[in-house]
Amino acid sequence: MSAQLRPIVMSGPSGSGKSTLLQRLFEEFPNNFAFSVSHTTRSPRPGETHGKEYFFVSREEFETMIKNKEFLEHAVFSGNRYGTSMKSVESLQKSGKICILDVEINGVKSIKKTNLNAVFIFIRPPSLELLGKRLRDRGTESEEKVQQRLNTAQEALDYADQPGSYDHIIINDDLDTAYTELKNILAPISLSINLNQFIIVQKFLMDCRQISLTEYELESFY
Repeated sequence: MSAQLRPIVMSGPSGSGKSTLLQRLFEEFPNNFAFSVSHTTRSPRPGETHGKEYFFVSREEFETMIKNKEFLEHAVFSGNRYGTSMKSVESLQKSGKICILDVEINGVKSIKKTNLNAVFIFIRPPSLELLGKRLRDRGTESEEKVQQRLNTAQEALDYADQPGSYDHIIINDDLDTAYTELKNILAPISLSINLNQFIIVQKFLMDCRQISLTEYELESFY
């Protein structure tokens, strides 16, 4: 996979603001970045379309893909399997967009074992206490569920503290500041796409100019 189109692996605990940051990124740069479409064994929800939100497959199909080593990473959540296939990532890259993968810590570890050559970014909350407050302020989950998320978050934070775990760590203490930092990290990668497009256009114009010059020289010769 081209180094100029390196996928971006984003990770961070629930409540870190990762989803909000990505939403802003996609809204501001719809032609540069996009999510890869994952495979799942769960049933489609009302309004979901195969190939848009997910590729909905049977457990047998999913198991076959695992045996064929088609997944970059896969995991089980609430009894259903989810996975990111290399084919989905490559298809998105060929469209000229940079692929964003939103994965948990185990997904990060799995992708690091592949040759994807991704950029790994971790969105870190200022503290576990503040993360707990954010989760409780949502008012959508029981205290037991919040504690489960905090335990998972602690594991993610411990892994992020290990040297070499991520290429970049963004502390989301202020959303605007964190978003600016994210854009600064992604700017060189996004710019490479624009530069490639510019080079292609320039080459086309130079070829056209060469053709015109050749025709002029031939006319002058005769």
